[in-house]
Amino acid sequence: MKKKTQPHHDQNRNHNNNRSNNNNTVFGVSKGLILCRNLHLGSHLLPFVSGLIGCFLFLLALVSFLSPPINHHRVHRVRCNHSMVHPIHQLDQEEINFRSHIGNTSTFLVPRGGGNLEDGIWTSSESNIYYGCSQKSEKFLDADVKTNPDRFLMIITSGGLNQQRTGITDAVVAAYILNSTLVVPKLDSRSYWKDQSNFSDIFDVDWFISYLSKDVNIVKKLSMIDGKFFTPYRTRIPRKCDLECYESRVLPLLEKKKVVLLTKYDYRLSNNLDMDLQKLRCRANYHALRYTDPIREMGKRLVERMRMKSDRYIALHLRYEADMLAFSGCYFGGGDRERRELEQIRTQWETLPKRDPDTERRVGRCPLTPEEVGLFLRALGYGEDVHIYVASGEVYGGEDALLPLKELFPNFHSKDSLATKEELAPFASYSSHMAALDFIVSNESNVFVTNNNGNMAKMLTGTRRYYGYRPTIRPNSKKLYRLFLDRGNLTWEEFASQVRTHQIGFTGRPNESTPGDGQFHEDPTACICEDSNNQIQSHNQSEPSNHTAQERHSHGSKLEIIAQEQLTNKAHNVSSTQCNRNQNGTRAELPVRNSFNAGHGGGEECHPANS
Repeated sequence: MKKKTQPHHDQNRNHNNNRSNNNNTVFGVSKGLILCRNLHLGSHLLPFVSGLIGCFLFLLALVSFLSPPINHHRVHRVRCNHSMVHPIHQLDQEEINFRSHIGNTSTFLVPRGGGNLEDGIWTSSESNIYYGCSQKSEKFLDADVKTNPDRFLMIITSGGLNQQRTGITDAVVAAYILNSTLVVPKLDSRSYWKDQSNFSDIFDVDWFISYLSKDVNIVKKLSMIDGKFFTPYRTRIPRKCDLECYESRVLPLLEKKKVVLLTKYDYRLSNNLDMDLQKLRCRANYHALRYTDPIREMGKRLVERMRMKSDRYIALHLRYEADMLAFSGCYFGGGDRERRELEQIRTQWETLPKRDPDTERRVGRCPLTPEEVGLFLRALGYGEDVHIYVASGEVYGGEDALLPLKELFPNFHSKDSLATKEELAPFASYSSHMAALDFIVSNESNVFVTNNNGNMAKMLTGTRRYYGYRPTIRPNSKKLYRLFLDRGNLTWEEFASQVRTHQIGFTGRPNESTPGDGQFHEDPTACICEDSNNQIQSHNQSEPSNHTAQERHSHGSKLEIIAQEQLTNKAHNVSSTQCNRNQNGTRAELPVRNSFNAGHGGGEECHPANS
């Protein structure tokens, strides 16, 4: 029996040793070995252990393969218990694993919130001391004193609605320079948009004539001169023609032909004129041009619906139509298909020069893509809870192109989403009418943003400066292009910080531009005054800032403002010669709200064939 029990004790001893040793093994291997011992499978121990280890390594490799790649540029944030923080802070804590949809396919962690820049991204702290001041001086002669009854100036505008606006406002000044009667301008009906609208279909023609009656004599149509009808003499003058240019080129023709018609009239007046002529430009631009009642009422309705969704909103003018992209000569990351399609469009214009896409982007001539706009706005501090009104034509690439912008800003609105088809039906067939609606909503916004520097961007920039330097953001494309290319190598904090640095001087604040730089319609410096006492002068009470008005009044009181304005307009039209005068004898501005009285919007760029 001893011979039989001895091995049993040895076996127990070995079993205890194995148990002790196996406590140091990992992931259940020790239990497997003990089980093998108990089942007397010692001869198969090595293959069994090897199999277990192999399975473990296989599972580890599988998990590693299925896991997302490690992003070395991850923004390190402390994730808080969402139930214990304010919802805004919640938003700031969360991130979107944003993947580029065009070109660069690397992921980029983007915060959902806008950061801690709340105070500085919705208002301009200096704007309360600036206001539009376009009153004429005492030396500025009235129309009835200087107009020659035998001279008539006619123009045909060129391009889209905002480009035509430059021609209309400049024609008023040209008629004053030439001592002529201005015939209500004819609008371009041959451009890309094929809009057959007349001046009176878009603008309140009676208001236009009566408001400027003291400055320039304006008639709706050409009448007889000394009992005779004269055929207009057609000609064209150089761009940015100054006072001497008009006097030498056009005045002799008027004296001889009586009626002169200037064709393709856009940007045909110099940016550098004397103060009184510049102020006349502003009176025509910001006060005399006013939409018809149907356009104004629909625009007001759209603004009110945006305000119902949010107390403040961004308006984005997104120029990203196929013809515009083709004309720019830029490349937008859409691969060979994009290159073929845009090149095919470019062949429509034989005189269009060949452009190098890299050069165009490097010098800042390429509009931002919808994706770049979204990242740009988030870097400036606007979170995903912000509501955006998008004014655009048919976006190249459709919903696929808009997807990254909507991912970053899901509160995405447009005319079509705010109004029914029945409401938009009277305007939908006319690009200029739809453009006017976009302008109204954009001009009433708390912040206006553009992805380009086209005609609407310039017009809105000038208008918002005139009415108190309301925030107007134009991307510094020349500096931003490299940043967008390199964003895969930057942390979010680095990217956002550099965006904000590059945008200094491009946010619509006072003193960002030097007087005389750029287009006068974009920077009407001669018509902007400063109140050193931080109080708007009494004569400016008739030229209220939209932004100030909308802060002061609820939607109900806005209706009262419009009603009051309509009564004033009616009285003004009854007697165009009865104008209010201030103590100095100069005419005071009538109470008007600029967004419903002036401005246009939408697809305004000059079509290449008509530029």
